[in-house]
Amino acid sequence: MLKHRETTLASGVRIVTEAIPSVRSVSLGFWIGTGSRAESDAQAGLSHLLEHLLFKGTATHSSLEIDQLFDAMGAEINAGTGRETTSLYARVIDEHLPAAFDAMADMVFAPALADIDAEREVILEEIAMYEDDPQEKVIDVLGEAVFGKHPLGRPIIGYAPVVRDTPAAGIRAFHDERYVPSNIVIAAAGAVDHDALVELAQARLPDRSAAQFKVEPADVAGIKAGQDHIRFEYKDTEQYHLCAGGLGLSRHDPRRFALRVLDTVFGGSSSSRLFQEVREQRGLAYAVFSFAASYADTGQTGLYLGTRGDNLGAAVQVIGAELTRLRSEGVTAEELTRAKENLKGRMLLSLESTSARMNRLGSCVLSGEPLLSLDELVAAVDAVSQEDVHELAVELWDPAALSIAGIGPDRARFDAAVEGLKVGVSA
Repeated sequence: MLKHRETTLASGVRIVTEAIPSVRSVSLGFWIGTGSRAESDAQAGLSHLLEHLLFKGTATHSSLEIDQLFDAMGAEINAGTGRETTSLYARVIDEHLPAAFDAMADMVFAPALADIDAEREVILEEIAMYEDDPQEKVIDVLGEAVFGKHPLGRPIIGYAPVVRDTPAAGIRAFHDERYVPSNIVIAAAGAVDHDALVELAQARLPDRSAAQFKVEPADVAGIKAGQDHIRFEYKDTEQYHLCAGGLGLSRHDPRRFALRVLDTVFGGSSSSRLFQEVREQRGLAYAVFSFAASYADTGQTGLYLGTRGDNLGAAVQVIGAELTRLRSEGVTAEELTRAKENLKGRMLLSLESTSARMNRLGSCVLSGEPLLSLDELVAAVDAVSQEDVHELAVELWDPAALSIAGIGPDRARFDAAVEGLKVGVSA
């Protein structure tokens, strides 16, 4: 059973909890409805920089004191920035929940924004590390190709000049505009009492409301018009790193469960077609997989391949053949059953983690996605048919709607290898 309780404070902060009596730990998260998508070009990277600065002290705790506090509790605390959300989260023993809540609330609502220049240097090093990792970067290159100039196509990590040059006052204004009560969800799962957490929040959080922060919806037609079909970046690497994909489904699309089944069959598991045909049967790559991301009003599908130049052409031929087979034949009954059982198993196993349950609560409430019961989740997966999966494969993996991105040492070799995929060309 998945039973949650939700309360909205007068300030607009939403609190959602799920009690699990059998554990002593609590996973607590502050979810803020802002990420790289909500940035202009001149702000690209400020969400990520601000996430780092949450740890650099508050009005009541220095940076060192925050570290010492959570270390003394034996607790885990971390944060993350996504395209549409920023989150600060911790896992603590139940008796330490009030102290953890106090510190995290201060970090979110009253960060000192201290030691900014030192943290800029940390992130500039992180950007340099990202630039040196073509397997990670090529996925963002595909995003740029698919989404064009839309912020969803920008790297979450941002641009070095923005991180380096934005003044402290600009960072403070960025925080004050986005970190407002109506844009924040507090989620907790584990040994937590909902009413007690609400009382704690009412006593400790700022008693103020503010204007809502809104993100403009995506112009999907405009995104398609600005799409690049082939994008390549030169880098003197041992392997070619290749991604192909296009627009996907929003997180609210009722076909999202069919998409997860499709992704599992195509390249999202060790028994998937791409993994078996490219790696296991032919040994043409170490890493090959497909992926899908969903946002508020659109999404993205993609596949990744990393292989040496000698294998690039053959590997791409196999991928092209599998794309054609997927669109022409769909999936078999055996593949459908295996993928559905895989998804249900992963859902059930993840729900043994208080952190996973907290993440589900925070992200769903923040995005307005329904919090389905376990029975509803299982039923939604079981309802997916072969026809549902086939229709999505035809729509989402249409060569005319795809883009391809690559990083490697030779553009001509890359172009020759991918020519057979016919991206951007109607079948």
